[in-house]
Amino acid sequence: GAKMAAWARGVRGLLLDISGVLYDSGGSGGGVPIAGSAEAVRKIKASGLKLRFCTNETQATREKFVKKLQGLGFDISVAEVTAPAPAACRLLKERGLRPHLLVHDDLVPEFAEIDKTNPNCVVVGDAAENFSYANVNEAFRVLIGLEKPVLISLGRGRYYKETDGLKLDVGAYMKALEYACDVEAEVVGKPAKAFFESALAEMGVPPQEAIMIGDDIVSDVGGAQQCGMRAVQVRTGKYRPCDENHPQVKPDAYVNNLAEAVDVILSQL
Repeated sequence: GAKMAAWARGVRGLLLDISGVLYDSGGSGGGVPIAGSAEAVRKIKASGLKLRFCTNETQATREKFVKKLQGLGFDISVAEVTAPAPAACRLLKERGLRPHLLVHDDLVPEFAEIDKTNPNCVVVGDAAENFSYANVNEAFRVLIGLEKPVLISLGRGRYYKETDGLKLDVGAYMKALEYACDVEAEVVGKPAKAFFESALAEMGVPPQEAIMIGDDIVSDVGGAQQCGMRAVQVRTGKYRPCDENHPQVKPDAYVNNLAEAVDVILSQL
């Protein structure tokens, strides 16, 4: 009823996670849309609410994975996506950092403009199959050889869901490098405050008038709430029932899927 939906009032902007909310990614570059999600995106756009897609996706350039989502029936453009690689490039340029990249081959073009000679930092993304012992060890050697080691991580997710099951995410390898080098990574992407704040700035909406919708209790929900936004967890993607007893993070609401969240929010406009 109306009382239940107090979390959905006074909203001007929505931030949507992509993987696990719009679709479940699949091994061979494909994936499966989550029922009702493409229609839900169309409804948001028709409603006049501001919209950003906020993703930690780092297995492909934004162009490439936006094309994939368009192929799955989503109304989405590169300009609507806030993703870690472009944010990392800004940071590298500002600080004169030259990265050694431990990332997916398909992400490398995002760093085309960046000087990578004689690296003075390591950037780690979701390298998937590229997380071989040899590659992780090479990144370790660069890092341990620096007088002031700088490790930049494109997210800190523990795992994500693909159509054939759960997959280790960048955070697991970030932690390995942190531990080996006794260094603390700087996270670009969710749950970093600056990442959510840049998405809000792009929408021109203050945090108290925005809702984040995600499947990751820590990165999506926790990160958004720390910025003063409301956050809703969908029971799709990597959601597991134990998320509902999380010791630190309490979502403003649980919904079965994006379609349900959008219907409730639009009913409050």
